[in-house]
Amino acid sequence: MGRLAGFRYREIVQRLKALGFQFDRQAAGSHEIWFNSSTRRYTTIPNHPGDMPEGTLRAILKQAGVTPEQFMDA
Repeated sequence: MGRLAGFRYREIVQRLKALGFQFDRQAAGSHEIWFNSSTRRYTTIPNHPGDMPEGTLRAILKQAGVTPEQFMDA
């Protein structure tokens, strides 16, 4: 289990908000599109119950242009 394991949707959203992301629109099914106006980057976040798989969270951060260190410090 890596350091990015065990995060839930709400915790991820809180940290992304602290990094400047805000909800943009609802996507297909239970997925949401979030946007950071200062970096002009989008990321898609699945709103599923339970812990987010570590690989999925890493993909979200890569898409958002956020390093794991920035995410953990937020």
